[in-house]
Amino acid sequence: MASFRPDHPMRICVYCASSQECDPHYHEVAFRLGALLAAGGCSVVYGGGSAGSMGAVANGALSGGGEVIGILPKFMADLEWGHPGLTRLELVEDMRERKHRLLTGSDAVIALPGGCGTLEELFEALTLKRLGLYFNPIILLNTRGFYTPLQSFMEDVIGQRFMNQEHLGMWSLVDAPEDVLPTIQATPRWREDARTIAVVRR
Repeated sequence: MASFRPDHPMRICVYCASSQECDPHYHEVAFRLGALLAAGGCSVVYGGGSAGSMGAVANGALSGGGEVIGILPKFMADLEWGHPGLTRLELVEDMRERKHRLLTGSDAVIALPGGCGTLEELFEALTLKRLGLYFNPIILLNTRGFYTPLQSFMEDVIGQRFMNQEHLGMWSLVDAPEDVLPTIQATPRWREDARTIAVVRR
């Protein structure tokens, strides 16, 4: 299971959106999550932006004295989309490298509500977990029931035999940011024989 050790702060990858036009409640929850992660002694690594839920989760963690690392493609830096107050902002060549750097070395993934970029990142993490290339918890923060339709869709994917029943265990839905760290802590490492169940079987 994931564990909190003073000598090894957990590195938490957070996927989130930059939209400033969504309901402000999403930003409030993102800020609260960031503050809770900082209070839990976690380092936050995220996409490096300053707007929307991205900026909110970073600001929440920074308000609690937490370490926040942003991974930002150079073209976004050129557009001045980066957050100016982070512990560290790392510039990368492109979106592909950004996704790799976000996930590599992370002790858990949290997906907040978001658009196609957030969903792409989430599904890449799920795919890597299915293939036994990522073994840590993946948490979907189900603010305002955002991920409930996705949960139903994935259950239908499994029901129609595109994935195995065991794959429902690759992620967890939680309703509130206060539930995130306890769920990470309670989630066992993904099964070492993941590749043996990656292919749909009879």
